[in-house]
Amino acid sequence: MELEQINSPVTNKLLADYWSENADIHSFFEYKYTKEAFGQRFAYLKNRTYRSEELAKIIRSYMERYGISEKTAHHLDELEQGAVVVVGGQQAGLLTGPLYSVHKAISVILLAEQQRKILNAPVVPMFWIAGEDHDIEEINHTYSMTNGEVKKCGYSERSKLKKMASTTQLNKEALQQFILNVFKDFGETEHTADLLNSVLSHAENSETFTDFFTLLMNDLFKKHGLLMLDATYEPFRKYEKNYFVQLIEKNESIATGVVAQERKLGEKGYAMPIDASEQNANLFYIKEGERFLLERSGGHFKNVTAHANFSKEELVAIANESPECLSNNVVTRPLMQEMALPVLAFVGGPGELAYWATLKPAFDELQLQMPIFAPRLSITLVTRQVDALLEQKELTVTDVLTGKVDEHLAQFVESVKDEQVTRAIEQMQKQMEEQYEQLTSYLQHGNYHVEDLLEKNKNYHERQFQYLRSKLEQQNIEKYEVAIRQYKTIQSLLYPNDSYQERLYNPYMFLNTYGEKLIDDLLELPMNISVKHQLITL
Repeated sequence: MELEQINSPVTNKLLADYWSENADIHSFFEYKYTKEAFGQRFAYLKNRTYRSEELAKIIRSYMERYGISEKTAHHLDELEQGAVVVVGGQQAGLLTGPLYSVHKAISVILLAEQQRKILNAPVVPMFWIAGEDHDIEEINHTYSMTNGEVKKCGYSERSKLKKMASTTQLNKEALQQFILNVFKDFGETEHTADLLNSVLSHAENSETFTDFFTLLMNDLFKKHGLLMLDATYEPFRKYEKNYFVQLIEKNESIATGVVAQERKLGEKGYAMPIDASEQNANLFYIKEGERFLLERSGGHFKNVTAHANFSKEELVAIANESPECLSNNVVTRPLMQEMALPVLAFVGGPGELAYWATLKPAFDELQLQMPIFAPRLSITLVTRQVDALLEQKELTVTDVLTGKVDEHLAQFVESVKDEQVTRAIEQMQKQMEEQYEQLTSYLQHGNYHVEDLLEKNKNYHERQFQYLRSKLEQQNIEKYEVAIRQYKTIQSLLYPNDSYQERLYNPYMFLNTYGEKLIDDLLELPMNISVKHQLITL
C-alpha cells in the first residue's frame, strides 16, 4: 500500500477558500483550522460543564447490542471521566453508503489520535448516525463496476412514507438479494466468501437501515474504539429534552440569524446551501415513525400534512415529556451536538462546510461557541490492476480527474479507424451523387416532374450508406474492445460518472479485493487532514 498526496484538480470554491490563509470565508467561522485553534478550543471546553457520566452511559447502552471492543470500552470510560470528542456523522447508507462515510470515520479517528498526543489529554472519536433522516431514496442503493461500466444496484423495497432510517423496517429477503447481487458484480476473490458471509450475517441481525449500518461500521472500526450513537436513540432523545426546549425558545431568532448569514454568504459569491426561511422552525415532528418539518405561523408551530398545530408552550411540553417526537434538521443538528457533546472538532465534507458557514449567528444566539470545523480526508483508492493500466496508457490519476481519459480514448479510436473502408464508402457515395445529378438533368429536360421522388430516393440511399459506415466502424472498433474497456475501467474506477470515487462506491468493493485488513492498513498511513487529496495504491 502506497500513499501519495496530490493537489486536487477538482475544486470547490468554499473549501479552497477555507484552506486559504486570508479568505473572507473565515469570518463565517469561530476558528481557522490551526494548531493554536485546538489548544484554544480545548481550554474553552474545560471551562464548561457536560453531563459526561450520563452521556457515556447512553452511548454504552446503545452500542451493547452491536458489540463493544476493549478499545471502545476504554474510550467510553474516558468519556465518562470528562474526555472531549472529535465527531463526524452520516446517514445510514446500505453497505455503509458511499466511501466518504468510511473516510469520515478514518478522519475522526486520526484527528482524535493526533490531538490526544498534542494536547496530552483524552480525545475520543465519535460517529453520529443521522438515523432520523427520512430520505430513504438517497440511501437505498449503491454502485458497482462491471465490464468497465458503472452500475447502480438498488434495494427493491420502496415506501411512500417519510419514515426515518431508524424506523424503516428492512425486508430481510430483499436485503439478502441486494447483497448477493452487489457481491456478484464484485467478482470472486480469495476474500469474497468470508466477507460475504459476514455481511449476510449482519443483515440477518438487522431490523432497520440504522441497525445494518451500525453493525457494519462497528465491525470495520471496533479495533479503533470508534464510539457510535444513533440520533434517534430514545434514551439520547430524553437526554436532549432541555436542549430541544432551548431550540424552541430561541427558534425565531435562530431562523432570522441563519437567513441573514446565508444572504451574506451569497453576497460573497458562494452558493446558498440551505435556502433558509424565517418561518422554518428547523425542527421536525415525528408522528407514527414519519418525519414532518414544522414551520412557524401566527405564533404556532405547524405542519398541515401531519395535522400538527402547536403553540410554543405545547411544543415545549412535547420536548419535556416526549422528546422522541422531535428531530433536528441541518440547522439545529450542529447546535444539538454542541449542547449535548464536548466537541473539540466536527469532521465534515464540502457540503457540510457550506451548511456550517450559515450557522454562526445561531450558535451565538444560544451563547454557544462554534467548534473547529475539520474538512474530512478526501481519498481515492487505486487498485493494482488500474495502476498498471495507468502506466500502460501513460496516464496519471490527475489526468483522469481532469477528463483526459475521454481525450485519450477518442485519440485511440481515431487511430484504429480503417481509412480504406471509409474512403471506399465515400467514393461510392460520390459516384451515386454524380449519377443522381445526371438523372435529374435528363428528367428535367424530358419534362418529368419527379423532383420530390428523386430527393426521397436519394435520401434513402444516403441513409443506407451512413448505416453501412456505422456498422463497419462498429465492427472495426469491436476488434479493439479489450483496449477500449481498459480506458473505461480507468475512468469508472477513479472518476465514475465524473465524480470522485468516494461519492459512489461502497468500501466492500475494495475490501473484496484487498481483504478485511484494508481499514486497519489505511489507518496506519501517515495521513493528516489538509488541503491535499490522498491517493492510495492498494
